[in-house]
Amino acid sequence: MKIILTTEQLAEGIDRLAAVVSRESDGKPLTVIGVLTGSIVVVADLIRRLDGPVNLNMVWASSYRGTATAAGRLELRLDLLPDLNGQDVLIVDDIFDTGRTLEALVAALRGRGAARVRSLVLLRKQGRAETALVPDFVGFDIPDVFVVGYGLDYDGQWRHLPYLAALDPAEIASHSGAQVSSHA
Repeated sequence: MKIILTTEQLAEGIDRLAAVVSRESDGKPLTVIGVLTGSIVVVADLIRRLDGPVNLNMVWASSYRGTATAAGRLELRLDLLPDLNGQDVLIVDDIFDTGRTLEALVAALRGRGAARVRSLVLLRKQGRAETALVPDFVGFDIPDVFVVGYGLDYDGQWRHLPYLAALDPAEIASHSGAQVSSHA
């Protein structure tokens, strides 16, 4: 594993993101919707730094399952969300890869009557976007490598790391017993 972002760099990035979101929210109520499961750490750190009233909710979205390192069919579960009619919503996700997950979530939440839907991603992979959607807030741009830590995992492992690390394709292959690409 090669460390991409240290614990200190991640904390500075979250501080920066929280300051911008707080400034743009101007003390008005904000509904933060985290995308399970990868965003849990980001959401926890972010909401403690936000100014003004915050409602917290979570949705489940996944296109990676088990040892997959390439996106599959996107599944969304929004059934636990409250009424969003007229609310200022901030979707928080761990990583912007192809953009398909975030694009689908933005459309779904707008369809539920949110007054404004903005998006925040901790990480944006360079050169991977397949949609016209651009996240409103980006913590860090990273190269096209498979990353773990700070909430991101590979087959359920390494979410607990306090830093962000790139897994070498050989490390992935040794864990899964298969050859894989470097995409997350």
